[in-house]
Amino acid sequence: MRNKEKKYAKLYERERNKINEKLFNALKNRKPESLYKPSDYILSNSGKRLRPILVLFSAKATGGNFKSVYNAALSVEMLHNFTLIHDDIMDNADLRRGKKTLHKLYDLNTAILAGDSLLSIAYEYLLKDCKINAREAVSAFTQGLIEVCEGQSLDTEFEKRFEVSLDEYLVMIRKKTAALAMMCCKLGAILSNAKKSDVEALANYGLNLGIAFQIQDDLLDIMGDEKEIGKTVGGDLIVGKKTFLFIKAFEKAKGTYKKDLLKMIKNKGISPDKVEYFKEMFIKLGVIDDAKYEIKNYTDKALKSISSLTNKDEIGFFIWLADSLIERNK
Repeated sequence: MRNKEKKYAKLYERERNKINEKLFNALKNRKPESLYKPSDYILSNSGKRLRPILVLFSAKATGGNFKSVYNAALSVEMLHNFTLIHDDIMDNADLRRGKKTLHKLYDLNTAILAGDSLLSIAYEYLLKDCKINAREAVSAFTQGLIEVCEGQSLDTEFEKRFEVSLDEYLVMIRKKTAALAMMCCKLGAILSNAKKSDVEALANYGLNLGIAFQIQDDLLDIMGDEKEIGKTVGGDLIVGKKTFLFIKAFEKAKGTYKKDLLKMIKNKGISPDKVEYFKEMFIKLGVIDDAKYEIKNYTDKALKSISSLTNKDEIGFFIWLADSLIERNK
């Protein structure tokens, strides 16, 4: 790894650890314990913390500093975890980041309320950093939330529909995943009083990076290792989700493969013992390569967007981040 890459990796890890520490203390001493202990459980289940990192570095890239947006960074991670709790409930998922999902560890009502509390506290934390451009910041945050909900609704709708086009799928992930990454980049820039062109450059970076990130998630679901990805391999197929890979396979398949894909739709999923068969099908149909191509395509779009940033010295981190997300295995 080159010196600059080592520097960026070290910086990312340093800030991720700071975010973790702040999140672990965010709900400390709040009562009742029946509400905040489950909420704390989901926050303490540390992931990449990508979204708060995007807030921090977008602020830094536009003349701000980390210290002035830490609360906003925590707010987007709380919002993200709110969506994960409800997403897991809707998918009836057993694991999240290798640990029991909240509704499985506790119960459905506890999980729903814990998610709602995180969303409320997210706004509380956001407002702490709204010293300037408060209306714009809250508007961007709220629009991100609205789009996530719209994306989740489309995702649920697609499960009930017989066929979904690739264009429809891309609209869904733009809302469900990419809109949140876009919002994080916008938020950091807005709170640093960035000029409009820089806000737009960072927003487009987040949008395209988010799309690439989701397609990579779809790919890892079938090609990843369960211990590394922290959830069941083939989980999307088992519950009948129409991912990028499935939609591309459905477009290309003929004969037996087409029949088996149709059967999956009819049965709303497959049994776990069929995952390996579908993995081999995807490889033979070339949809694994299709996914890799689109991941690179959207990553390149993200990098093109960031190239117009006024402060050229800050572009390097965003390039490193995009490259590291493409190469991730979890």
